Amino acid sequence: MSELFEDAEPANTGGPQGNRPEFTVSELSGAVKRVIEGEFGLVRVRGEVGRVSRPASGHLYFDLKDDRSVIAAISWKGQAARLQVRPEEGMEVVATGRMTTFPGQSKYQLIVEDIAPAGAGALMAMLERRRAALQAEGLFDADRKRAIPYLPAVIGVVTSPSGAVIRDILHRLRDRFPRHVLIWPVAVQGEKCAAEVAAAIRGFNAIAPGGPVPRPDLLIVARGGGSLEDLWGFNEEIVVRAAAESAIPLISAVGHETDTTLIDHAADRRAPTPTAAAEMAVPVRIELLATLDGQGARLSRAVVQGMALRGQRLRDLARALPRPEALTQGAAQRYDLWTGRLGGALALAASAKRAALDRVAAPMRPRLLLDMVARRGERLAERGRALDQAQARRRERQAERLGVLSARLETGFAGLFRQMDMRLREDRIRLQDFGARLDRAPQDRLALLSQRLDTLDRMRQTLGHTETLRRGFAVVRFGDAVVTSRAQAAGAGALEIEFHDGRLAVVAGGSGGGGGAPPSPVKPSPIKPAPPKPAPPKPARSTRSGSGAGPDPEAGSQGSLF
Repeated sequence: MSELFEDAEPANTGGPQGNRPEFTVSELSGAVKRVIEGEFGLVRVRGEVGRVSRPASGHLYFDLKDDRSVIAAISWKGQAARLQVRPEEGMEVVATGRMTTFPGQSKYQLIVEDIAPAGAGALMAMLERRRAALQAEGLFDADRKRAIPYLPAVIGVVTSPSGAVIRDILHRLRDRFPRHVLIWPVAVQGEKCAAEVAAAIRGFNAIAPGGPVPRPDLLIVARGGGSLEDLWGFNEEIVVRAAAESAIPLISAVGHETDTTLIDHAADRRAPTPTAAAEMAVPVRIELLATLDGQGARLSRAVVQGMALRGQRLRDLARALPRPEALTQGAAQRYDLWTGRLGGALALAASAKRAALDRVAAPMRPRLLLDMVARRGERLAERGRALDQAQARRRERQAERLGVLSARLETGFAGLFRQMDMRLREDRIRLQDFGARLDRAPQDRLALLSQRLDTLDRMRQTLGHTETLRRGFAVVRFGDAVVTSRAQAAGAGALEIEFHDGRLAVVAGGSGGGGGAPPSPVKPSPIKPAPPKPAPPKPARSTRSGSGAGPDPEAGSQGSLF
């Protein structure tokens, strides 16, 4: 065991134990930590989850146990957010992580980076426990499920935008009854699936009616088939609760007909396939039109038949009625009787009304009428004076308000004039600046063009005929023609070679053999170098005694040395 602590420095080597080293608590804890982390860098542990704790910090604490031992496990906040499977008490899992120690409590623990269920049986058991817990809360009750609208105007689809599911749904809706479709793209598999699907369902429900984005009348949550692990995101509690809380009717179309997820129980209706969900959402337009035409024809026939039956009934009832004269004779006789009594009754009524008028008019004298007129006149004059005073006060208030508004208007005009004056001065300064820049622009442009002209002239001199010859190139001529190959030079007699400081006449040799006659000397002719031309000549290819090229100032053709 002492070999494990070779790097630990002993605190004290003296004492009654002889040469045996002594360690501090921190040194011993650090040595144990290094040994455990070195021996168990990355391990996979299978066990049953016990005592799960999720504090406010976001970290995840739980135990892994079997029938004899328990290991404390921790998943930090960032790692816990990436876990595809959330550990639940009683669940058998395989945890992947690294072993470490916590010196503060003298315990070792497993830092979990990933958790996977220990086989499909564990997944099914956890799924059954979750289903039972949610069903006990009433999330799967049939009485809370809403009816699917017969013909929704807007349909919201929660699925992946790149899969074949959305294409199948849109194709079937287009074939049956085209509707306006809103697509909320989500991940339908993996660790982001549950959170994005729940957010999509709640997002559709959060759309306000009558806003710029139309609120769906029906939701479809769809995904293609897959294994239990692939569809696990739709078994998460957050997705089931979002589906149960949805105020918009929801159709679940996750997987194939044999696949069942918890969202199927919480949805208002389950479809065996995404295509079947589209068929449930809307009727067939052609069949609907045919049914409507049939109902219209039935209605027309019913109206005609009803009219005929009622006409026949009316005719039957008319035959049972007595003659019209018999019905009106009694009423006519009573009318004649009352007409004879009406004259005397009117005379009596007029006499009674006249007597009542005399009784009422007796107290009314002209003086009473004059007094009443005077009182009404005084009241009218008093109300007129009150009206004049009210109008005067109103005119005073309006005059005061007009004065306030005039003062504010004068102040506003003064501020506006100041702003316009400041803007005018700023514009004048900018105009002067632009004028100065305009005056400098031709000189700057001319200086730039002059600089470019000097640069091009230096380049012309560098690439010119004379500079090319100075770099070691030469031009070979035979008479007025430029020699460009060894065969031309071998067939020629006297050759002329131009260098940068003059020309030299030479005699071409034979084909390279030593049996030929010696060449006759040729007197070189002094040649002055040609003056440079104003425009740069085209580059001519020539062969240097080593290698090189240069243009011919007189012929402008190419030459080479052999």
